[in-house]
Amino acid sequence: MMIIKKVFGFIDGCKPIHAYILNNGNGMEVEIIEFGAIVRSIKVPDRYGNISDVTLGYNNLEDYENDSCYFGATIGRVASRTKNACFSINGSSYKLAINTLPNFGKNHLHGGIKGFNKVIWEGEEINNQDEIGVKLRYLSKDGEEGYPGNLECIVKYTLNKDNTLGIQYLATSDKATLVNLTHHSYFNLAGAENGDILNHMMQINAEQFFPTNNDLIPIGKIANVNNLPIDFRKEIKIGSQLENMRYNKFTGFDINYELYRCSKNDLIYAGMIRDPNCGRKMEVFTTQSCLHLYTGNFLNGEIGKSDIIYKKHTALCLEPQGYPYGPNNNWLRSSILQPKRTYNQKINYKFSVEK
Repeated sequence: MMIIKKVFGFIDGCKPIHAYILNNGNGMEVEIIEFGAIVRSIKVPDRYGNISDVTLGYNNLEDYENDSCYFGATIGRVASRTKNACFSINGSSYKLAINTLPNFGKNHLHGGIKGFNKVIWEGEEINNQDEIGVKLRYLSKDGEEGYPGNLECIVKYTLNKDNTLGIQYLATSDKATLVNLTHHSYFNLAGAENGDILNHMMQINAEQFFPTNNDLIPIGKIANVNNLPIDFRKEIKIGSQLENMRYNKFTGFDINYELYRCSKNDLIYAGMIRDPNCGRKMEVFTTQSCLHLYTGNFLNGEIGKSDIIYKKHTALCLEPQGYPYGPNNNWLRSSILQPKRTYNQKINYKFSVEK
Protein backbone atom coordinates (compact mmCIF):
# COMPACT_ATOMS: atom_id res chain seq x y z
CA MET A 1 0.00 0.00 0.00
CA MET A 2 1.26 3.48 -0.80
CA ILE A 3 0.49 7.17 -0.14
CA ILE A 4 1.56 9.95 -2.48
CA LYS A 5 1.33 13.55 -1.26
CA LYS A 6 1.42 16.37 -3.78
CA VAL A 7 0.33 19.99 -4.20
CA PHE A 8 -3.11 20.16 -5.81
CA GLY A 9 -3.36 23.97 -5.99
CA PHE A 10 -2.95 27.24 -4.13
CA ILE A 11 -5.45 29.35 -2.18
CA ASP A 12 -5.00 33.09 -2.79
CA GLY A 13 -1.99 32.26 -4.91
CA CYS A 14 0.21 31.25 -1.98
CA LYS A 15 -1.36 28.76 0.45
CA PRO A 16 -0.70 25.23 -0.88
CA ILE A 17 -3.51 22.70 -0.80
CA HIS A 18 -2.25 19.13 -0.77
CA ALA A 19 -3.73 16.03 -2.32
CA TYR A 20 -3.22 12.60 -0.75
CA ILE A 21 -3.41 9.68 -3.17
CA LEU A 22 -4.04 6.36 -1.42
CA ASN A 23 -3.30 3.15 -3.34
CA ASN A 24 -4.04 -0.19 -1.66
CA GLY A 25 -2.16 -2.35 -4.17
CA ASN A 26 -5.39 -4.19 -4.96
CA GLY A 27 -6.63 -2.02 -7.83
CA MET A 28 -8.25 0.73 -5.73
CA GLU A 29 -7.02 4.31 -5.51
CA VAL A 30 -8.56 7.24 -3.61
CA GLU A 31 -7.54 10.91 -3.86
CA ILE A 32 -8.35 13.30 -1.00
CA ILE A 33 -7.63 17.03 -0.89
CA GLU A 34 -7.22 19.32 2.11
CA PHE A 35 -9.73 21.83 0.75
CA GLY A 36 -13.14 20.78 2.06
CA ALA A 37 -11.70 17.41 3.20
CA ILE A 38 -12.93 16.38 -0.25
CA VAL A 39 -12.68 12.97 -1.87
CA ARG A 40 -11.70 13.98 -5.39
CA SER A 41 -11.67 10.54 -6.96
CA ILE A 42 -12.26 6.85 -6.26
CA LYS A 43 -10.82 4.47 -8.85
CA VAL A 44 -11.86 0.80 -8.73
CA PRO A 45 -11.76 -2.15 -11.15
CA ASP A 46 -14.75 -3.75 -12.89
CA ARG A 47 -15.27 -7.44 -13.71
CA TYR A 48 -13.05 -7.11 -16.77
CA GLY A 49 -10.17 -5.51 -14.86
CA ASN A 50 -10.86 -2.04 -16.25
CA ILE A 51 -10.23 0.70 -13.69
CA SER A 52 -12.47 3.78 -13.73
CA ASP A 53 -13.13 6.78 -11.53
CA VAL A 54 -16.61 6.23 -10.05
CA THR A 55 -17.10 9.69 -8.50
CA LEU A 56 -17.80 13.17 -9.83
CA GLY A 57 -15.42 16.07 -9.26
CA TYR A 58 -13.33 18.81 -10.81
CA ASN A 59 -9.97 19.21 -12.50
CA ASN A 60 -8.70 22.10 -10.39
CA LEU A 61 -8.96 23.86 -7.04
CA GLU A 62 -10.71 26.96 -8.39
CA ASP A 63 -13.68 24.87 -9.50
CA TYR A 64 -13.98 23.40 -6.00
CA GLU A 65 -13.89 26.91 -4.53
CA ASN A 66 -16.86 27.84 -6.74
CA ASP A 67 -18.66 24.50 -6.45
CA SER A 68 -22.37 24.49 -5.54
CA CYS A 69 -22.85 20.71 -5.87
CA TYR A 70 -20.73 19.56 -2.89
CA PHE A 71 -18.78 17.07 -5.02
CA GLY A 72 -16.99 14.63 -2.68
CA ALA A 73 -17.26 17.03 0.22
CA THR A 74 -17.31 16.76 3.98
CA ILE A 75 -20.62 18.30 5.05
CA GLY A 76 -20.92 20.22 8.34
CA ARG A 77 -21.55 21.45 10.85
CA VAL A 78 -25.02 20.11 10.07
CA ALA A 79 -25.98 18.10 6.99
CA SER A 80 -29.22 18.65 5.05
CA ARG A 81 -31.74 21.44 5.57
CA THR A 82 -32.63 23.52 8.61
CA LYS A 83 -35.97 25.31 8.32
CA ASN A 84 -35.83 29.11 8.53
CA ALA A 85 -32.10 28.83 9.33
CA CYS A 86 -32.61 28.88 13.08
CA PHE A 87 -32.67 26.59 16.12
CA SER A 88 -32.63 26.71 19.92
CA ILE A 89 -30.56 24.90 22.55
CA ASN A 90 -31.12 25.20 26.31
CA GLY A 91 -33.35 28.24 25.84
CA SER A 92 -30.87 30.12 23.61
CA SER A 93 -31.83 30.84 20.00
CA TYR A 94 -29.37 30.89 17.12
CA LYS A 95 -29.72 32.29 13.62
CA LEU A 96 -27.78 30.45 10.93
CA ALA A 97 -26.50 31.60 7.55
CA ILE A 98 -29.14 31.44 4.81
CA ASN A 99 -28.25 29.67 1.56
CA THR A 100 -29.59 31.61 -1.40
CA LEU A 101 -30.47 28.81 -3.79
CA PRO A 102 -33.23 28.49 -6.42
CA ASN A 103 -36.36 26.72 -5.17
CA PHE A 104 -34.96 26.66 -1.65
CA GLY A 105 -36.52 29.47 0.38
CA LYS A 106 -34.85 31.17 3.34
CA ASN A 107 -33.33 28.07 4.86
CA HIS A 108 -29.93 26.69 5.86
CA LEU A 109 -28.25 23.90 3.88
CA HIS A 110 -25.18 21.73 4.52
CA GLY A 111 -23.49 24.04 7.01
CA GLY A 112 -24.26 27.38 5.35
CA ILE A 113 -22.63 29.70 2.87
CA LYS A 114 -19.13 28.61 3.83
CA GLY A 115 -19.60 25.13 5.23
CA PHE A 116 -16.93 22.55 5.90
CA ASN A 117 -16.71 21.92 2.14
CA LYS A 118 -15.19 25.39 1.61
CA VAL A 119 -12.60 25.54 4.39
CA ILE A 120 -8.97 24.39 4.56
CA TRP A 121 -8.25 21.26 6.59
CA GLU A 122 -4.78 20.33 7.87
CA GLY A 123 -3.79 16.89 6.60
CA GLU A 124 -1.59 14.21 8.16
CA GLU A 125 -0.72 10.81 6.69
CA ILE A 126 -1.86 7.56 8.34
CA ASN A 127 0.36 4.50 7.83
CA ASN A 128 -0.73 1.36 9.64
CA GLN A 129 -0.06 -2.30 8.94
CA ASP A 130 -3.59 -2.97 7.70
CA GLU A 131 -4.57 0.39 6.23
CA ILE A 132 -3.36 3.73 4.94
CA GLY A 133 -5.10 7.07 5.03
CA VAL A 134 -5.14 10.72 5.96
CA LYS A 135 -6.30 12.54 9.08
CA LEU A 136 -7.66 16.04 8.50
CA ARG A 137 -8.21 18.66 11.22
CA TYR A 138 -10.26 21.86 11.32
CA LEU A 139 -11.29 24.30 14.06
CA SER A 140 -14.75 25.73 13.44
CA LYS A 141 -14.77 28.87 15.59
CA ASP A 142 -17.59 30.02 17.83
CA GLY A 143 -20.19 31.85 15.72
CA GLU A 144 -19.06 30.41 12.38
CA GLU A 145 -22.11 30.36 10.07
CA GLY A 146 -24.15 31.13 13.22
CA TYR A 147 -23.30 28.00 15.23
CA PRO A 148 -22.27 28.27 18.90
CA GLY A 149 -19.06 26.83 20.29
CA ASN A 150 -15.51 26.29 19.16
CA LEU A 151 -15.74 22.92 17.42
CA GLU A 152 -12.57 20.85 17.03
CA CYS A 153 -13.12 18.50 14.09
CA ILE A 154 -11.23 15.49 12.74
CA VAL A 155 -12.03 13.50 9.60
CA LYS A 156 -10.12 10.25 9.11
CA TYR A 157 -10.10 8.58 5.69
CA THR A 158 -8.65 5.08 5.55
CA LEU A 159 -8.24 2.55 2.76
CA ASN A 160 -7.57 -1.16 3.29
CA LYS A 161 -6.77 -4.09 0.99
CA ASP A 162 -10.40 -5.17 1.16
CA ASN A 163 -11.28 -2.15 -1.05
CA THR A 164 -13.11 -0.37 1.77
CA LEU A 165 -12.96 3.41 2.10
CA GLY A 166 -13.52 4.15 5.78
CA ILE A 167 -14.54 7.55 7.12
CA GLN A 168 -14.56 8.52 10.79
CA TYR A 169 -15.80 11.85 12.16
CA LEU A 170 -14.66 13.09 15.58
CA ALA A 171 -15.63 16.43 17.14
CA THR A 172 -15.60 18.20 20.51
CA SER A 173 -17.00 21.61 21.48
CA ASP A 174 -16.65 24.06 24.38
CA LYS A 175 -20.38 24.93 24.17
CA ALA A 176 -23.52 22.96 23.47
CA THR A 177 -23.90 22.99 19.70
CA LEU A 178 -25.29 21.03 16.74
CA VAL A 179 -23.19 18.48 14.86
CA ASN A 180 -24.38 16.19 12.07
CA LEU A 181 -21.60 15.34 9.63
CA THR A 182 -21.80 13.33 6.43
CA HIS A 183 -20.02 12.57 3.18
CA HIS A 184 -21.24 13.83 -0.20
CA SER A 185 -19.56 11.88 -2.99
CA TYR A 186 -21.57 11.40 -6.17
CA PHE A 187 -21.27 7.78 -7.32
CA ASN A 188 -21.63 6.27 -10.79
CA LEU A 189 -20.33 2.72 -10.75
CA ALA A 190 -20.27 2.54 -14.54
CA GLY A 191 -17.65 5.28 -14.41
CA ALA A 192 -18.25 9.02 -14.18
CA GLU A 193 -17.89 9.34 -17.96
CA ASN A 194 -20.44 6.65 -18.81
CA GLY A 195 -23.90 8.18 -18.73
CA ASP A 196 -26.42 8.06 -15.91
CA ILE A 197 -27.27 5.79 -12.97
CA LEU A 198 -30.76 4.78 -14.16
CA ASN A 199 -29.68 1.16 -14.78
CA HIS A 200 -28.03 0.81 -11.37
CA MET A 201 -29.65 -1.59 -8.94
CA MET A 202 -30.14 -0.29 -5.40
CA GLN A 203 -31.20 -1.48 -1.97
CA ILE A 204 -31.76 0.62 1.17
CA ASN A 205 -32.16 -0.93 4.62
CA ALA A 206 -35.08 1.26 5.70
CA GLU A 207 -38.85 1.01 5.95
CA GLN A 208 -39.47 4.59 7.13
CA PHE A 209 -38.66 8.02 5.74
CA PHE A 210 -39.17 11.70 6.57
CA PRO A 211 -41.79 13.48 4.40
CA THR A 212 -40.91 17.03 3.35
CA ASN A 213 -42.59 20.18 2.06
CA ASN A 214 -41.92 21.74 -1.36
CA ASP A 215 -38.64 23.21 -0.07
CA LEU A 216 -37.57 19.69 0.95
CA ILE A 217 -37.78 20.62 4.63
CA PRO A 218 -38.95 17.77 6.92
CA ILE A 219 -42.49 18.41 8.16
CA GLY A 220 -41.95 16.67 11.49
CA LYS A 221 -43.33 13.21 10.77
CA ILE A 222 -42.07 9.74 9.94
CA ALA A 223 -43.92 7.70 7.30
CA ASN A 224 -43.71 4.17 5.90
CA VAL A 225 -42.31 3.52 2.42
CA ASN A 226 -45.02 0.95 1.62
CA ASN A 227 -46.54 1.33 -1.87
CA LEU A 228 -44.26 4.28 -2.71
CA PRO A 229 -41.54 4.43 -5.38
CA ILE A 230 -39.05 5.28 -2.64
CA ASP A 231 -39.28 1.71 -1.29
CA PHE A 232 -35.88 0.08 -1.87
CA ARG A 233 -36.06 -2.62 0.79
CA LYS A 234 -35.72 -5.12 -2.02
CA GLU A 235 -33.12 -4.55 -4.72
CA ILE A 236 -34.68 -2.76 -7.68
CA LYS A 237 -33.58 -0.74 -10.71
CA ILE A 238 -33.35 2.99 -9.93
CA GLY A 239 -34.70 4.05 -13.33
CA SER A 240 -37.89 2.03 -12.95
CA GLN A 241 -38.61 3.73 -9.63
CA LEU A 242 -37.83 7.17 -11.03
CA GLU A 243 -40.42 6.61 -13.75
CA ASN A 244 -43.02 6.25 -11.01
CA MET A 245 -41.71 9.20 -9.02
CA ARG A 246 -44.39 11.67 -8.07
CA TYR A 247 -43.12 12.37 -4.60
CA ASN A 248 -41.56 15.80 -5.19
CA LYS A 249 -41.42 18.51 -7.83
CA PHE A 250 -37.77 17.81 -8.68
CA THR A 251 -38.46 14.49 -10.46
CA GLY A 252 -35.84 12.64 -8.53
CA PHE A 253 -35.01 11.24 -5.14
CA ASP A 254 -33.98 13.60 -2.34
CA ILE A 255 -35.12 11.47 0.58
CA ASN A 256 -33.94 10.93 4.14
CA TYR A 257 -34.56 7.41 5.47
CA GLU A 258 -34.50 6.12 9.02
CA LEU A 259 -32.24 3.08 8.94
CA TYR A 260 -33.32 -0.22 10.45
CA ARG A 261 -30.79 -1.06 13.13
CA CYS A 262 -30.39 -3.38 16.10
CA SER A 263 -27.46 -1.56 17.73
CA LYS A 264 -26.88 2.13 18.37
CA ASN A 265 -23.10 2.02 18.27
CA ASP A 266 -22.00 -0.63 15.77
CA LEU A 267 -21.60 -0.32 12.02
CA ILE A 268 -24.75 -1.59 10.34
CA TYR A 269 -25.64 -2.27 6.72
CA ALA A 270 -27.34 0.82 5.24
CA GLY A 271 -27.69 -0.18 1.59
CA MET A 272 -25.93 -0.88 -1.67
CA ILE A 273 -25.78 0.00 -5.35
CA ARG A 274 -24.41 -2.07 -8.21
CA ASP A 275 -24.02 -1.77 -11.96
CA PRO A 276 -25.05 -5.07 -13.62
CA ASN A 277 -23.20 -4.18 -16.82
CA CYS A 278 -19.69 -3.77 -15.43
CA GLY A 279 -20.11 -5.70 -12.18
CA ARG A 280 -19.03 -3.00 -9.74
CA LYS A 281 -20.84 -3.00 -6.40
CA MET A 282 -20.70 -0.62 -3.45
CA GLU A 283 -22.09 -1.44 0.00
CA VAL A 284 -22.59 1.23 2.67
CA PHE A 285 -22.14 0.60 6.41
CA THR A 286 -22.54 3.22 9.13
CA THR A 287 -23.05 4.02 12.80
CA GLN A 288 -25.47 6.80 11.80
CA SER A 289 -29.24 6.65 12.27
CA CYS A 290 -30.30 7.78 8.81
CA LEU A 291 -29.36 7.62 5.14
CA HIS A 292 -30.04 10.41 2.66
CA LEU A 293 -30.52 9.44 -0.98
CA TYR A 294 -29.98 12.10 -3.63
CA THR A 295 -30.04 11.28 -7.35
CA GLY A 296 -28.31 14.37 -8.74
CA ASN A 297 -31.57 16.16 -9.53
CA PHE A 298 -29.93 19.59 -9.69
CA LEU A 299 -26.97 18.66 -11.88
CA ASN A 300 -27.19 20.96 -14.87
CA GLY A 301 -24.22 20.85 -17.21
CA GLU A 302 -21.36 21.29 -14.74
CA ILE A 303 -18.01 20.60 -16.38
CA GLY A 304 -16.07 18.07 -14.32
CA LYS A 305 -12.93 15.97 -14.48
CA SER A 306 -11.64 15.27 -17.98
CA ASP A 307 -14.13 17.93 -19.17
CA ILE A 308 -17.08 15.57 -18.71
CA ILE A 309 -20.44 17.34 -18.65
CA TYR A 310 -22.50 16.30 -15.64
CA LYS A 311 -26.23 16.14 -16.28
CA LYS A 312 -29.25 15.24 -14.19
CA HIS A 313 -29.00 11.70 -12.74
CA THR A 314 -25.36 11.35 -13.84
CA ALA A 315 -24.64 10.05 -10.34
CA LEU A 316 -26.19 9.60 -6.91
CA CYS A 317 -25.25 10.27 -3.28
CA LEU A 318 -25.74 7.92 -0.34
CA GLU A 319 -25.18 10.10 2.73
CA PRO A 320 -25.32 8.44 6.17
CA GLN A 321 -26.19 11.08 8.77
CA GLY A 322 -28.14 11.84 11.92
CA TYR A 323 -31.82 12.69 12.13
CA PRO A 324 -32.97 15.70 10.08
CA TYR A 325 -34.14 18.84 11.84
CA GLY A 326 -37.87 19.37 11.35
CA PRO A 327 -40.40 21.53 13.20
CA ASN A 328 -42.19 20.31 16.31
CA ASN A 329 -40.14 17.15 16.77
CA ASN A 330 -37.59 15.80 19.19
CA TRP A 331 -35.01 14.68 16.63
CA LEU A 332 -32.96 17.83 17.18
CA ARG A 333 -31.62 16.53 20.49
CA SER A 334 -29.87 13.66 18.70
CA SER A 335 -27.61 16.22 17.01
CA ILE A 336 -26.76 18.23 20.13
CA LEU A 337 -23.14 17.85 21.20
CA GLN A 338 -22.53 18.80 24.82
CA PRO A 339 -19.18 20.10 26.13
CA LYS A 340 -16.76 17.37 27.26
CA ARG A 341 -18.52 14.85 25.01
CA THR A 342 -17.15 13.51 21.71
CA TYR A 343 -19.08 13.21 18.47
CA ASN A 344 -17.94 9.93 16.90
CA GLN A 345 -19.54 8.50 13.74
CA LYS A 346 -18.33 6.19 11.00
CA ILE A 347 -19.11 5.40 7.36
CA ASN A 348 -17.66 2.57 5.28
CA TYR A 349 -18.00 2.39 1.50
CA LYS A 350 -17.01 -1.15 0.50
CA PHE A 351 -16.33 -1.85 -3.18
CA SER A 352 -16.39 -5.25 -4.82
CA VAL A 353 -16.92 -6.89 -8.21
CA GLU A 354 -19.57 -9.39 -9.23
CA LYS A 355 -18.33 -11.84 -11.85
